[in-house]
Amino acid sequence: MGKQSGAHIVWDWNGTLFHDNDAIVGATNAAFAELGLAPITLESYRALYCVPVPKFYERLMGRLPTPDEWELMDGVFHRYYADHRLRCGLAEGAVDLLTQWTSAGHSQSILSMYGHEDLVPLVQGFGIEPWFLRIDGRTGPSGGSKAEHMVRHLGALGELVNPARTVVIGDAADDALAARHAGARAVLYTGGSHGRASLEGAGAPVVDTLQEAVEEAHRLAV
Repeated sequence: MGKQSGAHIVWDWNGTLFHDNDAIVGATNAAFAELGLAPITLESYRALYCVPVPKFYERLMGRLPTPDEWELMDGVFHRYYADHRLRCGLAEGAVDLLTQWTSAGHSQSILSMYGHEDLVPLVQGFGIEPWFLRIDGRTGPSGGSKAEHMVRHLGALGELVNPARTVVIGDAADDALAARHAGARAVLYTGGSHGRASLEGAGAPVVDTLQEAVEEAHRLAV
């Protein structure tokens, strides 16, 4: 594909294109159980979740986890999630939205903080890989912010995308931060890890459906 630089969407994966709330909360509670912490509900998770993830644990524990506790909890989280993600599917209407965006002559990619080696086969398994110019998951330690990853992601796409015409669609305030860091804009979706109240202070439009998210991305970037 040659130079494009038209309207581009960078999709988040977990909680956005991939509807995995139940697996995420279950994995979080499995990690908490290792330290004798009480389980939390989806509502509590969405009210309190933040990145970097150790800060989220601090909100629930009253202190940051020690390095050993973090390593233990992170390992349990990922083992539980790997087992339970198999029951999860794409968000409602996602395939149609991906198809329509590409058919309209625009481009899209995925940037996730989920491990790259796990992310790529998961995306491929849904048969949607051809819609994306690039699929990038996390390649370093878990628990960090997305901002530097976003800069590298857009840099790797080079002339295929123009950050000024790029919109990040995600379910976390960190997606808006990462977009700003890379010179792009963001639309935040309430169906994933954050509720509306947690997103409205992030300085980006907040929507309740992916259909609305794509419509807003079109308004911002086309």
